[in-house]
Order: sequence, then structure tokens, then C-alpha cells
Amino acid sequence: MFRLVKNLSYLWNKFKGNNIQFWDSLEEELILSNVSANTANFILNDIKDYCFKNNINDLNKIKSLIKERLKTILKVDGEQKINTTGRKPFIILVAGVNGTGKTSSIAKLANLLQNDGNSILIASADTYRAAATEQIQFFGKKLGIEVVHHQKNSDPGAVVYDSMDSALAKNIDVLIIDTAGRMQTSANLMDELKKIQRVISKKNGRGPDEVLLVIDSNTGQNARNQAELFHKALEVTGIILTKADSTSKGGIVLTIKHDLNIPVKFITYGEKISDISYFDPEKFTDLLLD
Repeated sequence: MFRLVKNLSYLWNKFKGNNIQFWDSLEEELILSNVSANTANFILNDIKDYCFKNNINDLNKIKSLIKERLKTILKVDGEQKINTTGRKPFIILVAGVNGTGKTSSIAKLANLLQNDGNSILIASADTYRAAATEQIQFFGKKLGIEVVHHQKNSDPGAVVYDSMDSALAKNIDVLIIDTAGRMQTSANLMDELKKIQRVISKKNGRGPDEVLLVIDSNTGQNARNQAELFHKALEVTGIILTKADSTSKGGIVLTIKHDLNIPVKFITYGEKISDISYFDPEKFTDLLLD
């Protein structure tokens, strides 16, 4: 899985313990692992001052202090898991740029929620890519889940409206809405996503219950820019972090949570439909430092 600083012990030994060179190199390592400068400063500054003032020369103690700071960043107020009780259909709007693994993440999320006992309906509102609907339909057939779709280039809002009608008529527990994934700099894309939100609000009397943004863990600092722009347009409630494996860097998780206060809610890590889990901040923190 993730590592934040792979060679912490090496840095400690190279610079002979607690000194300014060690801390400067550690900060550089954090930034290379996709931690923003702002977040790196938040993680290290107080800890560095504390260690200097108290002459702490125990690497395990320093590692423990850093882990506690990481847990502070990743802590989520309230329930981490999605609770669909009392809202039917529970509406999940999924956004993200092309190539992040958005469509396969929707299938994995649908499988996870279905295994929790929920009935699922999927709306294929990415009407600009025929392949997106075909891929969703493939997964839908595999999972026994109906997919509402229209013709290519049709109005995404109309797909969402019809899917909500179908969900209400069939007493569906969870409606998952796929959306277009053109680059986040496209004003037209953001306007389209806002329109979908308005359709949901008008039809349902409330907006989406969750707005999940799919982020590729290998994207780097550009992932922060994606998150910021989507969040500004949609008020993102959580991240689905994809493609987590041994080559992934963990810093972007800290950056998005600390800089934008958007929690990671799900993490995917393989090709199988079952390769998804709820994000566990405690477990994740324990994996970040060697």
C-alpha cells in the first residue's frame, strides 16, 4: 500500500539524528510524496521545535509524534461509513476526470453497498462517451444491477431525472449517478454538473446525499487542483482514492484533507470488483511511515 517516507531511518542515520539537516530533508521527502508545502509545515514545525527543545534523539519517539499529527489531519468528524437509513433513494453523485478509474470505482462501490444489503440503481449520465455507458452496462449485468441510460450526447439531466423516477417506483435503496469526466478546467463540465445537482434537488427535495470525487492516487499534486475545482462547484463530501498499490505515494491524501477538508471515504487497490474498502484513517496512518 502507501508509504509516505520510505527511508526515514536512512535520513536519521545519514544526518546523525535530530538536527536541522534531518528535518529539512524530511520536509523535502514529504513534498516529494505529494504533501503540499502548507501541509508539510503543519506536520513538522511544532514537532521539530518540541524535539529540539527537549533534546529528543529517539527516532521511534519522533515517528510516534509524526503519526499522531497525521491522525489529527485524517480524523473524520461523524460517521465514516455511508449510512443510507431514512433516505430512499440515497443518492450518490460520482465525479472525476477521465482516466482516474471512475467507472470501475462506481462498479466496486455498487458491489460493496449491494453486499451491505442495499438495492442499487445506476444512472449513466456520462452521455458524451459511448464507452462509459457500455462499461457501466457490463458491470451492471455482472452485478445484476439495472443501468438507466439514454442515447449518446443526450441531456445528462434527463438521464438523472428518469433514473430518479425509476428508483422511486422500484423502491431502490441507493441510486449511484455517473457523470462526465472531461478535464476539470472545462467550465461547461462544471455547469453541467451543477445542472445535475439542480435536477436532483428539484426532483427529490434535497441535493445528493453524497458527492464523491474519484482521485487517482498516482496523479500527484494536480489531484489537489482537481479536488479544489470540483469542490468549489459541487461541495464534494468525500474522495474515492483509486489505484492504491506499493508504488503509490500517500501525501495527496493528507494534502486534500488538510488543505480542503475533504475526507477520503473509499480506497480501491486492484482489478477485482471486490477490491474496494472503506478508508480507515488509523490503519492508513500506521502504513505511512516505515
